[in-house]
Amino acid sequence: MTKASPDVISRAGELRDLITEHNYQYYVLDDPGVPDAEYDRLFRELQELEAQYPDIVTPDSPTRRVGASAETTFEEVVHRIPMLSLDNAFSDEELRDFDRRVKDRLKTTDDIEYVCEPKLDGLAVSLHYESGILTRAATRGDGYTGEDITANIRTIPSVPLKLRGTNVPELVEVRGEVYMPRDGFEALNKRLADRGEKTFVNPRNAAAGSLRQKKPTVTARRPLEMCAYSVALEDESLLPATHWEGLQQVKDWGFRINPEMRKASGADACLQAYDELMDKRASLPYEIDGIVFKVNSLALQRQLGFVSRAPRWAIAQKFPAQEELTVIEDVEFQVGRTGAVTPVARLKPVFVGGVTVSNATLHNMDEIRRLDARIGDTVFVRRAGDVIPQVVKVVTERRPENARVVELPDACPVCQSDIVQIEGEVVARCSGGLFCPAQRKEAIRHYASRKALDIEGLGDKWIDILVDRELVNTVADLYLLKKADLTGLERMGEKSAGNLIDAIDRSRNPVLWKFIYALGIREVGEATAKALASHFGTLEAISEADEEALQSVPDVGPIVAGHIRSFFDQPHNQETIQALKAAGVQWQSEEITAAEKPLKGETWVLTGTLSDMTRDDAKAKLESLGAKVAGSVSKKTSCVVAGEAAGSKLTKAESLGVQVMDEQAFIDFLATHNIEP
Repeated sequence: MTKASPDVISRAGELRDLITEHNYQYYVLDDPGVPDAEYDRLFRELQELEAQYPDIVTPDSPTRRVGASAETTFEEVVHRIPMLSLDNAFSDEELRDFDRRVKDRLKTTDDIEYVCEPKLDGLAVSLHYESGILTRAATRGDGYTGEDITANIRTIPSVPLKLRGTNVPELVEVRGEVYMPRDGFEALNKRLADRGEKTFVNPRNAAAGSLRQKKPTVTARRPLEMCAYSVALEDESLLPATHWEGLQQVKDWGFRINPEMRKASGADACLQAYDELMDKRASLPYEIDGIVFKVNSLALQRQLGFVSRAPRWAIAQKFPAQEELTVIEDVEFQVGRTGAVTPVARLKPVFVGGVTVSNATLHNMDEIRRLDARIGDTVFVRRAGDVIPQVVKVVTERRPENARVVELPDACPVCQSDIVQIEGEVVARCSGGLFCPAQRKEAIRHYASRKALDIEGLGDKWIDILVDRELVNTVADLYLLKKADLTGLERMGEKSAGNLIDAIDRSRNPVLWKFIYALGIREVGEATAKALASHFGTLEAISEADEEALQSVPDVGPIVAGHIRSFFDQPHNQETIQALKAAGVQWQSEEITAAEKPLKGETWVLTGTLSDMTRDDAKAKLESLGAKVAGSVSKKTSCVVAGEAAGSKLTKAESLGVQVMDEQAFIDFLATHNIEP
């Protein structure tokens, strides 16, 4: 084995210091000092040096975080200084009682200064450093003995393997909470679910499970973080005067401390801190289950001492629980505005997350099968902040003999149309899109949108009013509206009513592809609607085509073909289409002669800003003449229409000798084909 030269040893030490400092800036200060690419370059350089010269590897090297291949043993560890638990307060009065007891024991009437710390919902750990190097990490356990998790702790980026600075005691213990941020928890559960593996109930459960992995390589892949909350020394004379100063010292050594920590004097200020943190709880990127109040003065802490297994100088005031046990009494299915059918658990009412919860989402049938949730089951229900309550776990040990399996209904509970679940899709949907009352507002909104039938003035507000007043139940009812129906509505005068009726009338003769798009068939966008219209020519031919025939159309695969077939198979949808015809809506056929498509086979490009029409309008006019409208210029481009501030596309067209029209020339060109701008 080649022995490392002094230069190599020096460079490796320099790299370790640089990487350690960058880790501190990134994980503790949230202020990266270098881009990720530069960090990666330094890390790779150190890896290569250590691979070439194994004798230079040190226990505190950042490369040692990735996790050893050997299994963790979880040997028993006896805490040199016990990790005591905290008493809890569950009300403002209990917190005031705690403050009174502190002042009574200290024989003072002065306000006591406390440090207010968010109570992170994770796993308490103890980290031992000798000469600044991490030598052992342990779980809290029963407060006196825990488990050795050193190999796993080393994988967490926010845990320093070597303490920063020069004022590091020979032997020091730093305590804190290992937790999993919300985003990391959700991503981890998604990965586990995608692989068909068991998911975690909550971030605390995920953090604990990740720390107790036998293989550190697994822990290294989990998004764990750590916040320090105290420092312990056998020689207390080395400690600063206050707990707050101790936290700042720990931060200087390279640990993250919680940015929400603050000082408060007296019970009223503590309760204010509680209320303000409670308000922020849902917006924090991590879970907290309360706030911890600690007497700031270490001298006063020593004077107050301990009782049983808890300190007299600290208390945790808990937030309302975010998880509770209850029973699924029934499962009902709700239909959303897009037709999605969602199972909802009707629960035995339970107080959770600060409110009484009687309903919780089960998301979809796949989730029900994953949970193996049945009517009658005892379940964990979770509510965090304003998040909709959800069932996260079933306690199968408590399942009664008469528990019932949940089945997806065949028909929509709102309109009785078929419920369809296309193979490969998670969500089941009601297929009565034009008729279903649960979907009517969304159906009308889409039908009237600019890219569909473009009914000017029929925005969300008026759709809500017309549907809520029961003036419009389906899109066909729009064409039955009279001016007198509208003038009595709030903020709808004679002129506005007349304008809306006129706009509805102008939509009676759409081109076929726009009408197909306006129907709101799932997965049928503009391009697919155009392809269907061009291929079949009439709506009747599309509605009668089987799935095999539909799949012969470009852009239409098995899933889209299934959606189209399901839509036209529903009698309610056919009835609404017939009602539209009866109301005078007549879509134009696509059976047009070649003479009416003078630009067929040509490719045009639009660039810049047009003043007399939108780009979408110009595109539609060109497509009506048979042209294909592309997004880039090439030698095959037939013509470029250049509006104001035309850029690189115009320059390229001129360099290739492609024909260019300004907006006025384009308007004149359209006029020769009887198309108004």
